[in-house]
Amino acid sequence: MRHALNLRKPLAFFDLETTGVNLLRDRIVEISIAKALPGGEVVVKTRRVNPGIPIPLEASLVHGIYDEHVAGEPTFRSIARSLAQFLEGCDLAGFNSNRFDVPMLVEEFLRSEVEFDLKNRRLIDAQRIYHLMEPRNLSAAYRFYCGKTLEAAHTAEADTLATLEVLDAMVKRYDGVKIVDAKGQESSPVRNDMDALHELSTARLVDLAQRMALNNDGAEVFNFGKHHGKLVVDVLKAEPSYYDWMMKGDFPLDTKRKLTEIKLRSGCQLRTC
Repeated sequence: MRHALNLRKPLAFFDLETTGVNLLRDRIVEISIAKALPGGEVVVKTRRVNPGIPIPLEASLVHGIYDEHVAGEPTFRSIARSLAQFLEGCDLAGFNSNRFDVPMLVEEFLRSEVEFDLKNRRLIDAQRIYHLMEPRNLSAAYRFYCGKTLEAAHTAEADTLATLEVLDAMVKRYDGVKIVDAKGQESSPVRNDMDALHELSTARLVDLAQRMALNNDGAEVFNFGKHHGKLVVDVLKAEPSYYDWMMKGDFPLDTKRKLTEIKLRSGCQLRTC
């Protein structure tokens, strides 16, 4: 593989597979780097990493890497110095990398006590450029699905009618198109059926503010704060005061209502479990 990028120094594209998305708690299980060199050459290195902690099933279902796949692999600490040397003098690039991959990589280097300074590196995020150049708004959707320019955008009637046309065009385009979900199950989620479209639109939704969500097993988990990713029922049982804190806190009434429903359904009293 060769590239046509105008480079004055190497640009290291990289992607991480991890045990999760928490920068403090989670760890890298695989890293792949494609180092684009000035002149067009690309050097690719990929290796798996023993995270030192169990890989959650929900993470394995996404990237296909299970505990047995990394049991004999080196830890990040043991490869940190050689990895830092490979990335020496490189700018960094990725997809959504500035929000996740770069912070996660830096955390791993810091935990390994290996210097990895970003001061003189350019950080290039292809997703950021993609979102800037290909907006995901109603005008863009109307142009893509309907082949029209949305006149009088941001007036209620124009936006309403455009949304109707967009959904109508989406159903025609995607009806019967199969996708594969995180568990590897194949389905055709877009059908000219309102129950199916409702399910697709509200998947994993618990409360409208999305302070809670459904995990891959369909159980409610917290979607923010110190208990992010933990089962709501487990948190309420282990820390009953958390319910009181949320009920007294600055949360939408809908969130408080759904939290109370979960608490009552689990057999907990309103103040103690």
